[in-house]
Parts: sequence; structure tokens; C-alpha cells
Amino acid sequence: MIMKSIQPRKQRKERYTAPLHKRQKYMHAPLSKALREELKKRNAELRKGDTVKVMRGDHAGTEGLVEDVDLKRCTIKVAGVSNYRADGTEVPRTLHPSNVMIVKLELEDAKREKIFARRSA
Repeated sequence: MIMKSIQPRKQRKERYTAPLHKRQKYMHAPLSKALREELKKRNAELRKGDTVKVMRGDHAGTEGLVEDVDLKRCTIKVAGVSNYRADGTEVPRTLHPSNVMIVKLELEDAKREKIFARRSA
């Protein structure tokens, strides 16, 4: 279903109540300039195993592998990006996909290769 309303509250409600198969579309992140030229695409869906660079926040500039993709909360976890609790334990920090840039793609999946092959043909 295409979102028809321009009201922010309805836009937000649509995002927060979307089923998981629609939330997959929200899990896109921009590609680096080198990947953009190579794949002829501006952004791509984030998957576990991709290498990303954090562009915003306290950890800006950090590069790491995507360890976890959470569709329910629309967040990702990146290796090397973590916070410390008051008791000193280290916990992974969740990031929104729009705050990272994909530096290297994990292209072992045949479906994923087809997506990019369609575009470059």
C-alpha cells in the first residue's frame, strides 16, 4: 500500500505499525561513492555481514561489520560500536540504518547479486 497522507502523525503511524515485510524497505542505507559508481545504485538493503561506516553520532567514522539487523525495531548493531553500563559491562549500541554508509557488500547471496545485475544491465 502506498502512503497517501502527508500528515506527519499518519506517516509515523504507518511506519510504526507496518508489517515486517514492509519494514524491510526501511532497512536501506546509502552506498559509498565507489560502490555507487560500480553498482549504479544509490542505496542498498542492509544485511548481516556488510561492512558499514558510521556517519553520525558519537561513533562517527567507525567502520565495522553488521552483526545484527532488527526489523522489529528498525535498528542494526555494528561491531566496534558499543556503550558501557554503569557497572562497567560493555553492551552493543543500536543504530538507525540511515546513520551509516555501506562500504563493502556481502555478495554471496544469489538473490542479492541479481538485484544489482538488473540495474547495471
